[in-house]
Amino acid sequence: MKKVGIDSLSYYVPSLYVDIEELAFARDIPSEKLVKGLGLKKMATPDFDEDSASIAANSLYRLIKENNINPKKIGRVYLGTESGIDASKPTSSYVVEILEDIFANEYGERCFKNCDIVDLTFACAGAVDALQNCCDWVRNGKNRQAIVIASDIAKYELNSSGEYTQGAGSVSMLICEDPSIISFNGAWGVSTKGIGDFFKPRRIFKKSNILIEAAKLFGKEVSVNEAENLLNISDSKFWSDSNDLVEVYKEEPIFEGQFSNESYKERVYEAIENFNEQNQRDILSDWENIIFHLPYAYHGRRMIVNKWMDWMKENNQLDKIYSEIGNPDSPEDKDWIKKVSKSDIYKSFIKDKISPGEKASSEIGNMYTASIFMSLISSLVEAYEKNKKFENKKIGFISYGSGSKAKIFEGTIEKDWIRKTKPIKLFENLENRKKVSVDIYEKLHKRKISSNINNNDGIIKLFKISDGEFTEGLRNYRKY
Repeated sequence: MKKVGIDSLSYYVPSLYVDIEELAFARDIPSEKLVKGLGLKKMATPDFDEDSASIAANSLYRLIKENNINPKKIGRVYLGTESGIDASKPTSSYVVEILEDIFANEYGERCFKNCDIVDLTFACAGAVDALQNCCDWVRNGKNRQAIVIASDIAKYELNSSGEYTQGAGSVSMLICEDPSIISFNGAWGVSTKGIGDFFKPRRIFKKSNILIEAAKLFGKEVSVNEAENLLNISDSKFWSDSNDLVEVYKEEPIFEGQFSNESYKERVYEAIENFNEQNQRDILSDWENIIFHLPYAYHGRRMIVNKWMDWMKENNQLDKIYSEIGNPDSPEDKDWIKKVSKSDIYKSFIKDKISPGEKASSEIGNMYTASIFMSLISSLVEAYEKNKKFENKKIGFISYGSGSKAKIFEGTIEKDWIRKTKPIKLFENLENRKKVSVDIYEKLHKRKISSNINNNDGIIKLFKISDGEFTEGLRNYRKY
């Protein structure tokens, strides 16, 4: 079977961030809970004029420029996101339109003319779906090249339990034969179950009720009949619309944290079993690193502890745990499980296998679909900086999308990974971002700021939203 995988990659993270300790103080949360408990340090925050399309366009622009990729040779641009900006027109079409304009002089007009583009949405797993799809497409053709983009903005209600896990960013990857960085072996463990652990519904409001509530702000009482009569005679564009209901879409999800955590574990454990049915692995010894989707930096290490004990049992190493912390009182001894998670032997496993992928998450926060791929970049950069012998090592990937689905897959580090990793400078770039106060962050969150905070020369950003008769709501971008 031919080798197919990631030949090159690039990323974009907004240049603004919130300090987690400052946010913890503002929310009256002990900072130790967020910093030491969840591994959070900084939270990437989009500027006023950034959205999932501009963020995606920046990572793709960098991928093309840094690797001298000819867009005319790309057959697919598949984008995974759950932060779509249009209910019909895919975000990828905005991205391609932006870059065709930017690269018109270099590669000619409509340089993506023969490229298939599409968005894939399955919560945080959408870009993994795009990766699998594009790997299969490349493998089943000859000299095919595809680009996979993961781009998202994780946004929660202010003062909610998810607020401090927010983040934003994008990763773009070139998928081809004989890749320089990592190849995938073609086995994909899958587990699915339709649930409601996290979702973004259209909120529905009756128009007459909106009018009644608006009147109260002026100290007026309006009855239902009066409200409906006013709506019937109104000639305003909003109030006279024939639809009796107003549908409101919000980026902030409805979610049940503990339920989602349990679903993550259940789907991942089931998907690991499915992966092993196809490709049996002794994960403790066969996987050099484990790359997780990380809603927060320490999520993977918290979710995998029970499965780690299964792996220890399979390797006849449970006695090492017992000798350090003693035996459990029962198979369901939760206090003992907590001791296991804090034991030196488990911490050693985390240090060797998991923590390299956590470092970027601590500095950025949740990137939804891009989280797992930023974890890969973090692991590659860590390995390069520590002069690690990474070539031919197997890397395990554990992805999860609420709703729910998990996918487990495996990659092998290829011989040219150092050359492609050296220029990334991930942590140096993250150090050069601009800190914003909690007050400014809250205004950005509420969309109460109408000009950008950081100019960012050379960055692609939202330029305007059209308001014409046939263009109302259409987004326009430009590179500054």
